[in-house]
Amino acid sequence: MESLNKDKLPTHIAIIMDGNGRWAQKRLLNRVVGHEKGIDAVRRVVRLSRELGIKYLTLYAFSNENWNRPSIEVSALMKILNKYLLKELPEMMKNSIRLSAIGRLDLLPAAAQKTLQHCIKETENNKGMVLNLALSYGGRTEIIDAVRRITSDLDKGTVRTEDITEEIFSSYLYTAGMPDPDFLIRTSGEMRVSNFLLWQIAYAEIYVTDTLWPDFSNEDLITALLDFQKRERRFGLTGTQIAKRR
Repeated sequence: MESLNKDKLPTHIAIIMDGNGRWAQKRLLNRVVGHEKGIDAVRRVVRLSRELGIKYLTLYAFSNENWNRPSIEVSALMKILNKYLLKELPEMMKNSIRLSAIGRLDLLPAAAQKTLQHCIKETENNKGMVLNLALSYGGRTEIIDAVRRITSDLDKGTVRTEDITEEIFSSYLYTAGMPDPDFLIRTSGEMRVSNFLLWQIAYAEIYVTDTLWPDFSNEDLITALLDFQKRERRFGLTGTQIAKRR
């Protein structure tokens, strides 16, 4: 941690938490055990991110496509989510973490919806860090939902076609009010973004590690952040142009 430059940390980290099932299978365990073990990694990353002063942390917890998994696994995942939220609420309050969630949350089981909304309400005044969970989430679905809302406002006359800019469009996304991620981390070595924050990661730095999510440690997060700090973020400009701005 002493090697990190606290002035060059990302504002918003997004993580594709991949590899729970493979972690379990490598140990001849049920996949659900891998998901349960993955909660320990969530806890580590949330705590360290808060300690470092990261303002936004978005975790890809459950995708639209995950509904197609075996019903037993889906049911177990929802129970794990419920248990995690209830167990971590006191720590979120203690560390001033505000909980947020994005996705088609109405598709979640009633018990999970109730617990999620309770935790969101309880933490709404916390100012330390935003923990944003992507649940029943898909990037394409998010864009479609945004288009539907814009179209509705166009019909009402509250928005004009010529008014639609990137900023206006962003305000119709699930992540409205949040800065786009600076840094996207994916565990398990898979080289794809898996329909995650497709609009928002346009200029995010991407870091992929072979580490399976349950094994993702504080040291792994620090290594990723050190890699981020070595990069020159140009946003379409040349290195020379960036140097002149310094």
